[in-house]
Amino acid sequence: MFQTIDSFLKAWEYEARQTQKVLDTLTDDSLNQAITSENWTLGRIGWHIVTAIHIIASPTGLEFEGQGKDWPVPESAQFIARKYQQASESFVNAIKTQWTNEHLQNTTHFFGQNMSNGVIMQFFINHQIHHRGQMTVLMRQAGLPVPGLYGPSKEEWAKYGMEAPQL
Repeated sequence: MFQTIDSFLKAWEYEARQTQKVLDTLTDDSLNQAITSENWTLGRIGWHIVTAIHIIASPTGLEFEGQGKDWPVPESAQFIARKYQQASESFVNAIKTQWTNEHLQNTTHFFGQNMSNGVIMQFFINHQIHHRGQMTVLMRQAGLPVPGLYGPSKEEWAKYGMEAPQL
């Protein structure tokens, strides 16, 4: 749970940068990658992350521009990545201009329960992390390089002068 706007924004800045790296790696051809036909595609998960910014933050009373509909999924990976960046920047600006630390203590009815906005903001970050993990698996299946998020990825060890761990 976040107690201060500053602590939330520092965490969001890092996590948004990591999400942007993942989205920037996608290609149009990779957007249809799925584990099975019964599961979301890579593009569907990416677009969900974009639209979730507005969908999750709006109930807290924040007002900003963002994508509110998560269907249909765009066919352009570049469009998805650009819309994420725009929504994230708009969201951050809304936090900076509309909230004080006290707003994090306010309670919002969210997913059938009352939560403090500080808890919702933690949920928000965890939500992105969860879906990024799903995306990295699908990216491997699609043959895309996976960017390192919390350390080097398989492709990045050499860049640090290190040998990749054995399979």
